Amino acid sequence: MSRKIVIAGGSGLVGKQAADMLARAGFAVHLVSRRPSHTLAPDIKEHVAPTADWPAIVASIKPDVAISGLGTTIRTAGSREAFKAVDHDLVLAFAQESHDAGARHFITISSVGAMPASSNFYLRTKADMEQGLRNIGFQRLDIMRPSLLTGGQRDDRRPGEALGILLSPFVDILMFGPMRKFASTPSGKVAKAIANLAKSGDDGVFIHENESINALAG
Repeated sequence: MSRKIVIAGGSGLVGKQAADMLARAGFAVHLVSRRPSHTLAPDIKEHVAPTADWPAIVASIKPDVAISGLGTTIRTAGSREAFKAVDHDLVLAFAQESHDAGARHFITISSVGAMPASSNFYLRTKADMEQGLRNIGFQRLDIMRPSLLTGGQRDDRRPGEALGILLSPFVDILMFGPMRKFASTPSGKVAKAIANLAKSGDDGVFIHENESINALAG
């Protein structure tokens, strides 16, 4: 029987690519989402429902691995509180639901620079989310910390983010040594790294910044 994977945020920049790769690799891939996707591979099962219904859906799937691609921006969410409700609260709720349903491996997308004491609300929220995941007690936890994601299209990019993507090929040249982790990260590489991590069996908590992401993507 193929291993079962449940993904929340599977319609996002990284999540959709990871779902496609995992389905092609023979995993039974399930997406839980609030809105339907329109470009899914036929062998991916999508469950569209309000988040209040996700616990029952995840419990019925009984996943081996759970992946979160959930994320928004303060601009799109409309406020810091609404942003935190997705990038912190919803991620942790999905993780707990997955753990309760039998998942022993969880993979999430965070951000380079995530620190509890950061003066940046976005990075502080990501760090708090990471700690919450550690507290749940998965046998294996993989935390992806990419920098600025490039590739694909998103409607919620901030003007500064769009400019950063435009300039990234030139700025990345200057990123070397300890600064390399801040170079832009192709979304396809993050997706491939996640797909490869889903096959991992070693226990522990693992942080993946650019160097690790590139190595995992091959």
